[in-house]
Amino acid sequence: MIWAELAVTDDEVFQELRPEMFGLAYRMLGTVADAEDVLHDAYLRWRAEPRDDVRSARAFLATIVTRLCLDALTSARARRESYMGEWLPEPLLGDGTSPAEVSELSDSLSLAFLVLLEELTPAQRAAFLLHDVFGYGYGELSVALTRGQAACRQLVARARKHLGNRGRRFDADPARARHLTERFLAACSGADLGGLMEILADDVVVWTDGGGKAKAAPRPVAGASKAARFLVAIARNTPTGTEVRLVSLNGQPGLLAIYRGTAVSAVALEVTRGRVSAVRVVANPDKLTAVNVVLAQSRERDSSPPAANITAAKEAFP
Repeated sequence: MIWAELAVTDDEVFQELRPEMFGLAYRMLGTVADAEDVLHDAYLRWRAEPRDDVRSARAFLATIVTRLCLDALTSARARRESYMGEWLPEPLLGDGTSPAEVSELSDSLSLAFLVLLEELTPAQRAAFLLHDVFGYGYGELSVALTRGQAACRQLVARARKHLGNRGRRFDADPARARHLTERFLAACSGADLGGLMEILADDVVVWTDGGGKAKAAPRPVAGASKAARFLVAIARNTPTGTEVRLVSLNGQPGLLAIYRGTAVSAVALEVTRGRVSAVRVVANPDKLTAVNVVLAQSRERDSSPPAANITAAKEAFP
């Protein structure tokens, strides 16, 4: 009985910390599947390793997750080197109301920011995320990264210097970003090149990630004129019956194209000084698996009786 009670307590602690640990793993690895694999291994270690001298379950789990992510990055980067076409992080579909989406954490969740993190070394990325995003102290970083506190301070400083102000380039006003996303959708769907040019920055870049499994441009499309024509062409070639929804992607306004009930592409916009400075299109079906799971769950809730809807729990956006 005592072991059963302890096991329940262990599970409750892990589940309480799970959203944050997933958020850390996802930001480190850029894919839902890899992050979930890390959390599975972290849970097994959480249950197996002795913790008599552990003062903070949060710091203990963060250490496990960080070390697993550093190991996973080696194979993940090898896969990306052989990836066909442009590689983009896997999008996360939210409802725009969860704590992480309406807080400063949403800044570090955007596809734009995740792409910037790819420029850091694994150790720099871990140190920066642990300290600047999740608020862990240098003592906790020292344990997680098995380095001295001075070395951890250097890692964070170098990461900040490398990122500069680019991590905060996009506009913070969600209402303005949403309005611009609506204008973007209207211009694309209406083949309005002039209207699209009005909201695109002169140096806008469009990235498309098809992973060799969906149509995508082999290289980024740069410049407002080329980008506008490219985006309108994509809209024109969209199959009849495709529904395009304005959604929350990684805590930012985005678009989701749904054909016959399945998401076929996700579009994230980067907004800078009131104009669209970057467009990232994820069409690789492997990277839309988690999005389609959320869509299926949403349809199931909508079709459930009222009593079931009340009790259905939606996991918080990490």
